[in-house]
Amino acid sequence: MTESGTAVHDGPRRAGARLTLASSDRDRAVMSTEDFFRWWEHRLARGRFEVTPIPFAELERWGFQEQTGNLGHESGRFFTIEGLRVEDGPTRWQPIINQPEIGVLGILVKEFDGVLHCLMQAKMEPGNVNTLQLSPTVQATRSNYTQVHRGSATRYLEYFAGPRRGDVLVDVLQSEQGAWFWHKRNRNIVVRVDDDVPLHEDFCWLTIAQVRELMRVDNLVNMDSRTVLSCMPFVEPAAPSDPGEFGEALARSYAPDGSVAGTDEILSWFTEAKTRCEWTARLVPLSSVRDWTRTAEEITDDRGEDFRIIAVRVAAANREVAGWTQPLLHPRGRGLAVFVARRIAGVLHILVRAREEYGLLDCVEMAPSVQLLPGQDVSAVDPFLRDVATGHVGRARFDTVLSEEGGRFHHALTRYRVVEVGSEFPVEVPPDYCWMTTRQLMDLLRHGHYLNIEARSLLACVHSL
Repeated sequence: MTESGTAVHDGPRRAGARLTLASSDRDRAVMSTEDFFRWWEHRLARGRFEVTPIPFAELERWGFQEQTGNLGHESGRFFTIEGLRVEDGPTRWQPIINQPEIGVLGILVKEFDGVLHCLMQAKMEPGNVNTLQLSPTVQATRSNYTQVHRGSATRYLEYFAGPRRGDVLVDVLQSEQGAWFWHKRNRNIVVRVDDDVPLHEDFCWLTIAQVRELMRVDNLVNMDSRTVLSCMPFVEPAAPSDPGEFGEALARSYAPDGSVAGTDEILSWFTEAKTRCEWTARLVPLSSVRDWTRTAEEITDDRGEDFRIIAVRVAAANREVAGWTQPLLHPRGRGLAVFVARRIAGVLHILVRAREEYGLLDCVEMAPSVQLLPGQDVSAVDPFLRDVATGHVGRARFDTVLSEEGGRFHHALTRYRVVEVGSEFPVEVPPDYCWMTTRQLMDLLRHGHYLNIEARSLLACVHSL
């Protein structure tokens, strides 16, 4: 590890450079955190943003297909709202977003005075509860960066593809919400460059330590940033940021040893969980979905408990297109995602669950200890975790409300918590659960379809500790 605590290369311009969690990096930042917030307020003041709900009949270039009832774009690109039929005992039905194309979520990194910085973007998304959020350098669907919308080109895309691409540190396909997307994947990529990068006014350079610090601000660091940050291959901290017993146990959790279960044992546990998946799910025409009703302004479940599909008109001065219309999935209420953390033999372990979701490509992925979708009641949580879910057990080490994908979801909020429990919490857990170290979770993220999007967000939150 270099003394600066930023990056180590095993060879010149080789992929796989490792990053540390050195909290001192913020002190040598190109932009101070105070200057960042001033810049952020300026971006908010300069922006002209408006999102207005509209009837489906006012959608432009979008419409319901006559044969299927699916809601899609006239180009056949972007995404469609289709139906999902699940055979899981009783038959279940719901609308679902089908977006088969793979987008790019990319963060450009560069050293300034020996400290690695991330190029982050103040990006407007129509579903954001607060309009602007801190986004990756590039956050674009294939339809966007190939300019199906007939707008301007995606900034900095050339650094992630083609001859100008830099040193690739991370490049992996990861899933997104399996409850709302059908087989959705995005390319999570981190690229390191040495050359000068022209800086647009909607972008800024921040150290990893600063981004971690901003993770504790409600609805600031967006979902796409969190998933890319979670995939960064951090190494064991030289010293814990928290000098107490929790910080020391967390620092040991980044080491390659000290876990209660080996990698082979964990992979076998995960494979076994997949074999227990007996339901089947398939796409069907939206018009055939039962127990949901389409009105002039929404598609909603008849019980009024699940999400809705709505339409909006968008005006945004800093996007590739200044105005457009589109559908959005609008959840009811707020979700909850909790990592339970426990010190075992002096090493912090995190409790993960093998969770089935109907829209996942591989049916099952590793999820938070507790995961509730908006509208779900705490009664859906396993009994041995309900007191954690309600906040009656454990000490909260992280507790922040963060937004989900603002490009497809309208005001989708999740309360993300890391809760430390003591020796009263059992080491022996039900078959769907497994204790893992931070290092083991990070190692799995070199590959896709292991950790779901909520678990990846929480892992990024763990890094902020």
